[in-house]
Amino acid sequence: MSKLLYPNLYLKKVEDITIEKLIKNKIKLLILDVDNTLIDYYKNLTEEVVNWAKEMKGQGIKLYILSNTNDKRKVKEVAEVLGIQYKNFGMKPLKRGFKYIQNQMNIKPENIAVVGDQIFTDILGGNRSKMFTILVDPINKQKEYWYTAWKRPIENKIKKKYETKEEKNKNVY
Repeated sequence: MSKLLYPNLYLKKVEDITIEKLIKNKIKLLILDVDNTLIDYYKNLTEEVVNWAKEMKGQGIKLYILSNTNDKRKVKEVAEVLGIQYKNFGMKPLKRGFKYIQNQMNIKPENIAVVGDQIFTDILGGNRSKMFTILVDPINKQKEYWYTAWKRPIENKIKKKYETKEEKNKNVY
């Protein structure tokens, strides 16, 4: 399988991203997905995610939303609550949206992490753009858009391979 499909880091949820992990990897900017990464299918944004975003910003980490949705209002509402910039209709995994944000924020790709719940959009696009990639589990596995749900079994196989590889790496030291 292509290395482009593997994240640099796999965590259970966005709130598991710590300032220590970001400093260790020289990350200054997080490009965040919205659907099933920050909010669930029903557009719920939890207090935990709001507090996490506040904490990241307080530590000097810049946040920017890049979403594939063409529902600008939904993305704008989340961005406003979090107090961050956004770009909807990002066309991930194409590089265009990632490069746009990189240029807007004037940060090198190696100092940018892409965070999302989908391998074939967030991770593939971030890896193609030479950025650090962080895969998180979807917030709600039961309720998803049909065009996302059909890819999940393939993504789960990739996650298993990633976890197996990480387990082997731990045993090496």
